[in-house]
Amino acid sequence: MFAHEKLLIAGGDSRQLEVIRRLAGTGAAIYIAGFDQWAGTGLEHIHRVQLSEAVFRECSAVILPAVGIGAAGEVDAPYSSEELTVTTNMLAAMPAEGLVITGSVNAYLREACSKYRLRLAEVYARDDVAILNSIPTAEGAVMLAIQHTDITLHGASVIVLGLGRVGMTLARTLKNLGATVRVGIREPELQARAIEMGLQPFHMNGLPEEAASADILFSTIPDMVVTASVIANMSTASLIVDLASKPGGTDFHAAEAAGVKAIHALGLPGKVAPRTAGRILGDAIVEILKEELHSPQRL
Repeated sequence: MFAHEKLLIAGGDSRQLEVIRRLAGTGAAIYIAGFDQWAGTGLEHIHRVQLSEAVFRECSAVILPAVGIGAAGEVDAPYSSEELTVTTNMLAAMPAEGLVITGSVNAYLREACSKYRLRLAEVYARDDVAILNSIPTAEGAVMLAIQHTDITLHGASVIVLGLGRVGMTLARTLKNLGATVRVGIREPELQARAIEMGLQPFHMNGLPEEAASADILFSTIPDMVVTASVIANMSTASLIVDLASKPGGTDFHAAEAAGVKAIHALGLPGKVAPRTAGRILGDAIVEILKEELHSPQRL
């Protein structure tokens, strides 16, 4: 499939191990950095390297961790004893129109790719990945709710804020477990969808009043919506599970002051189902490589 390509996988958690396994079967030469503490036996076409400008110069595509990289290029590498950093000089060394694939993009990476005319693919921005990834996210959210409450989800009064890809999967899962599920939405079409799903929709403007009777509140909205005024109405026996990306949509300081337990549940797929999440990631990366490396513009 990619017999003449050289691909670099730089760091990442256990999800990235599945990505390595998936790409090892494509025929490409796979360079891996940040995995010196991983045995990785039985895989062909795998070459262990250290990050350098020379390695970047050889590779047509660089695959970064699912969580992206830090504000100065730091790379999460739990399978390495060394600290990894993707420098701007490394990115500058890549071939013209080289491809950078990552789970999420920050300003550092976006600016560097723009400056050096590199193509940038954000895996989790794809609908197919986000929808499939919502399944382990929802299961992880349910797990946290079970661990941190003393009630059953069956019969519990639950609020889900947002009816996007994660919110829809989570609301459906909770309803199937027997919870009474109310969903906070703003768009009229989502109100219709909630009714069709057998959920109880309310407008987000009414959240302070709705939250007063919630046993568990799940938020999938990245804006600050679970404010101090919302939390002030909640029981100290209730639980907030914030699934939104950093910085989240909950006033965690207000929750702590009010005695309401609030959890910022980041990266649940990689924590609760890394093999499944890694397979989703790996399949998506193969599709991106097909689209980008075999594009007419490149050929």
